[in-house]
Amino acid sequence: MYSMAESAPIPAPDFRETALPFLPDVYRFARSLTRDAADADDVVQETFLRALRSWRTFIPGSDCRRWLFTICRNVYLRSRERAERQVALDDGDDEAIAAVQAHAGWVRDGTDVLLARLDLGPAISAALDELSEPFRSAVVLVDLEDHSYEEAAAILEVPVGTVRSRLFRARRLLQERLARFAQDAGFTTSPAGGMR
Repeated sequence: MYSMAESAPIPAPDFRETALPFLPDVYRFARSLTRDAADADDVVQETFLRALRSWRTFIPGSDCRRWLFTICRNVYLRSRERAERQVALDDGDDEAIAAVQAHAGWVRDGTDVLLARLDLGPAISAALDELSEPFRSAVVLVDLEDHSYEEAAAILEVPVGTVRSRLFRARRLLQERLARFAQDAGFTTSPAGGMR
C-alpha cells in the first residue's frame, strides 16, 4: 500500500481530513492507469503533492475524490511524454449488433450460465490489463470506482458521449475476452458467439 513520502511538507489539518482518506482510491486508479506498482506510487505521490500545493483552490464541500482523480489523471498523462492517442470507434450500430449476437450465442451454448458461476476475478483483471488506455480508464472510473458518466467525463476531460462510447466498446471487448477464457478453460466448445 502506498504512503506519503516522509520528506513531503506536513499537510494542513483539513487536507489530512478531507483528501488523505482518498489515498487508497487514488492509488487504485493510478495503478489501473500505469499497470505498475512503482509507477503508480510515483503518480500518487505527485498527485498528492500537487493537491497539497493547490489546496487553497479546492472548494470546500465539493467532491474531493473527483478532484484528486482529475489531478491523478493529469499527472499520469503528463508522465507519459507523448500525445494522447485518438481512438477511432466502430459504428455504434455494428457494435450493438455484434454484442447482441455474442450474447445470443452464449445463451444457446450455455456459456452465460457458466460465466455466471465462475470466479472470474483473475480473468477480469487480465482482460482489463489488455484494454488500451482510453477504454480501461472509462471502465475503471464508471464500473469499478462508481463514478457517474458525468463525473468520469469531467475526470477524463472528454464529452459524456465519448465516455459512453468508450464504455460500450470496452465492455464488449471484455465480453469477448471472458468468452475466450471460458472456451480456453473448456467450459464451452463453440466459438465466442461469432465475435472476432
